[in-house]
Amino acid sequence: MANRIMLNQTSYHGAGAIAEIVTEAKAHAFRKAFVCSDPDLIKFGVTGKVTDLLDKEGLAYEIYSDIKANPTIDNVKNGVAAFKASGADYIIAIGGGSSMDTSKAIGIIIANPEFEDVRSLEGVAPTKKPCVPIIAVPTTAGTAAEVTINYVITDVERKRKFVCVDPHDMPIIAVVDPEMMSSMPKGLTASTGMDALTHAIEGYTTKAAWEMTDMFHLKAIEIISKSLRGAVANTKEGREGMALGQYIAGMGFSNVGLGIAHSMAHTLGAVYDTPHGVACAMMLPIVMEYNADCTGEKYREIARAMGVEGVDEMNQATYRKAAVDAVRKLSEDVGIPSKLEALKEEDLPFLAESAHADACAPGNPKDASVEDLTALFRKLM
Repeated sequence: MANRIMLNQTSYHGAGAIAEIVTEAKAHAFRKAFVCSDPDLIKFGVTGKVTDLLDKEGLAYEIYSDIKANPTIDNVKNGVAAFKASGADYIIAIGGGSSMDTSKAIGIIIANPEFEDVRSLEGVAPTKKPCVPIIAVPTTAGTAAEVTINYVITDVERKRKFVCVDPHDMPIIAVVDPEMMSSMPKGLTASTGMDALTHAIEGYTTKAAWEMTDMFHLKAIEIISKSLRGAVANTKEGREGMALGQYIAGMGFSNVGLGIAHSMAHTLGAVYDTPHGVACAMMLPIVMEYNADCTGEKYREIARAMGVEGVDEMNQATYRKAAVDAVRKLSEDVGIPSKLEALKEEDLPFLAESAHADACAPGNPKDASVEDLTALFRKLM
């Protein structure tokens, strides 16, 4: 079976990269941008860094900001209506996963209106046309949504998040400018950074992993492990490292999938509105312990990439523990909690069943039953 790799047509990296948005908009002869960005980014002037460039060059745009963390079906439907009324012909997505995911869903539905109910996009939807062209500008160093074929929408009515996997939603251009991430508060930097580490580790151990994606994931683990503490302390080197590391992780996991740390995190986000990165960070070491006996020698390489010394002299049990311990230590160092106070015993059956049904679950290296997932959730209590 052939292995497929899908990436952006073009990506720009480094401080000041947002200047290339104007270059690309002109090169594609786009007429008007539909700028998707959340209210806080607009309020604190982050979105303005891009719209100021558009203003300077006389490029037309309209802003859509009905976007929240864990974006909902209504956020998407309202965005579709706003796009239709705007006369725009491309999208500039500015933000973290929430803005990116909302943009992807809007862009897909505009091009494939038969999916306007939004729910029918769950899983691998049989869309026929590429989405509206998207220029993706991340403001968090974690989701890598700018280079993935995935997006996640919350179904408030059914209290669940659903994953959509669609090659047609890939942004044509990613602009990864660490200066767009410099205003992230410490907690958000930590949580999105641990989301990036979860992407890299789950992508490395997923059933579909292969040599090329292993290369991406191991390098991402190395860069994230070296950079996240500095990024949380708001150092220039840390910010730049995380901007690159999270993107490289996205180059990998988007093409091979994830595992139950993500399926469980999606469920916690849907039920308790737990920030996705926090949920991933809490689940990752727990899931790594569960998966360990199905990972061969991979935990040795994870430990090595995270800077653990002497891994070649360790036996299997020792290097597996060393990898889990390194993840747990990084999470602690950047202030991620290990317990979820909102979690209730009576919610466990629903949480486990939802996580079991999530599109990320089948990629896990070890097949997890509903009972297994219940036990893993309980470790957060």
